Amino acid sequence: MKKIALLGDSVRLFGYGTKVPALLGEEYEVYQPQENCRFVKNTLRMVFDHAEELKGCEVIHWNNGLWDVSRLFEDGELFTSDREYLENMLRVATLLKKITPNVIFATTTPVLEKHPHNDNADIDRFNAILVPKLQEMGIVINDLNSLVKQDPKKYIRSDDMIHLTDEGIDACAEQVVKYIKAFE
Repeated sequence: MKKIALLGDSVRLFGYGTKVPALLGEEYEVYQPQENCRFVKNTLRMVFDHAEELKGCEVIHWNNGLWDVSRLFEDGELFTSDREYLENMLRVATLLKKITPNVIFATTTPVLEKHPHNDNADIDRFNAILVPKLQEMGIVINDLNSLVKQDPKKYIRSDDMIHLTDEGIDACAEQVVKYIKAFE
């Protein structure tokens, strides 16, 4: 049985992570934290907190970013600066690569245009500064951003403008499984 881990924010937690185990089938053991990994510094902590559960994973699929690009406060500043995001994402990547050489990063998914706290320009910028650095480390990139951008109204819920619809969950889960199975 192959042990797989899924780490990430709510796009994983009650998004694609709800479907991936069944799609992978019985020959896979899928570990994923029951809590939201949220922003990158929280994910750093979760890698520490879940170290025992992550041991022996053959593939780790991970996403972060929607919390980090949020502009939640009156000052309009990003929750996580570009520099801090890049530094801490590379720390997460380094830690995950110590567990397994087979690490997949899923790009941060877009939001609907009128989202009150997140902007697709910020999401695209964060993806653009991170992806080349991860590729240099040998991390496989699963471009969920491009997948969801194909049809945002179909794949992103209109009520909160950030989370995936049932169709979005299905599409992302299928793509996640394809990337995980590529390591067979």
